[in-house]
Amino acid sequence: MAALRRLKQGRSTAIAISQLHTSSCAFAKQHYKMLVLGGGAGGIAMSARMKRIMGAENVAVVEPSEMHYYQPIWTLVGAGAKTVASSGRPTANVMPSGVKWVKSKVQEINPDTNTVCTDDGTEISYEYMIVALGLQLHYEKIKGLPEGFGYPNIGSNYSVQTVEKTWKALQNFKEGNTVFTFPNTPVKCAGAPQKIMYLTDAYLRKTGKRGKANIIYNTSLPVLFGVKKYADSLWEIVKQRDLKVNLRQNLIEVRADKQEAVFENLDKPGETQVLEYEMLHVTPPMGPNLVVKSSPLADEAGWLDVNKDNLQHKKYPNVFGIGDCTNLPTIRTAAAVAAQSAILNRTISKVLKNEKPDKKYDGYTSCPLVTSYNTVIMAEFDYNVQPLETFPINQAKERRIMYHMKADLMPHLYWHGLLTGLWGGPEPYRKLLHLGMK
Repeated sequence: MAALRRLKQGRSTAIAISQLHTSSCAFAKQHYKMLVLGGGAGGIAMSARMKRIMGAENVAVVEPSEMHYYQPIWTLVGAGAKTVASSGRPTANVMPSGVKWVKSKVQEINPDTNTVCTDDGTEISYEYMIVALGLQLHYEKIKGLPEGFGYPNIGSNYSVQTVEKTWKALQNFKEGNTVFTFPNTPVKCAGAPQKIMYLTDAYLRKTGKRGKANIIYNTSLPVLFGVKKYADSLWEIVKQRDLKVNLRQNLIEVRADKQEAVFENLDKPGETQVLEYEMLHVTPPMGPNLVVKSSPLADEAGWLDVNKDNLQHKKYPNVFGIGDCTNLPTIRTAAAVAAQSAILNRTISKVLKNEKPDKKYDGYTSCPLVTSYNTVIMAEFDYNVQPLETFPINQAKERRIMYHMKADLMPHLYWHGLLTGLWGGPEPYRKLLHLGMK
């Protein structure tokens, strides 16, 4: 119930921010050459890189959270293969030494005056700014949530407060429907909603309960996965394992007391279907960060409006963006942030010298599609939704080695490579492994 209260508090905070229109900066003033908004993957990675370029004393990061989480591992936490404790470290431990950590929430961004206001009334001015505020989870846009998480047999791998509930629901399963959802909004890590389905199938087979389970994946999308090469492989797995996939189905209500989920048919407006469930995994609707959305930095949809080639803001040349808060037309993943960090580092280095950015981001992103407790399809692709694979093998095949990359190597790369500003994605290795031809 404490977790439920935190979810509700997050919801009320989001509403309060969205209603804010006037500046409330009233107290102390600070100034930095580089101001980084957000202490997630993109914010920490870029603050480490900026420290090297302009010195720690010239860089500040605005981030309220005491804990930093490696969210990609929550897929495995929800399936009992990792612990939630292993996914988090104190923010103080990942913040680059010497960089100023402003432990506040960003409340207002004023790019016309080069200032930011925090929730404690502090005004911070900047010469350059990197926006890395992530996106917003909107459980409240599904009727019956987030309060429905107070009931058993329902979880979500997208929140630290609810990921362990997924594992409990899986352990408690006896017989009936296990239902997995994908919302009718942009999401981060678009493969995660179905990864937990494959892991559930594997767990139920391992525990002898698979024969009593009807596994259902209801997705708002018209496809199983956006890249055909990998989608073809996933459809084969779906058929082999007797998983039921329903396209264009969007979760609109959870009746947790009755263990019922209500879906709308996106191709037939007004048509709904009620599914009883013994286990339900919810992928929440998501949207732009509300502070970004209410600022002049946003595009019409509310995302940070950046140049897709160099990550510089389209209107304000001293503002840059990275990660989930941007309108970059690629899948939002930690792997994308890694590739973006290298490009953005180059862009800012050029801008500081009054030179034109010369390196282009190709939209690289990666989605390790976990298909069991020891196999992964390693999807890698670009802006054109074409495979951009690191290894000279067919990565659309399930492989044990790729599972170990996902479960063991990638967390190490994240903590010791990406967050320290030393890992900018696999591009150099891809060129080497493909003999310079890719």
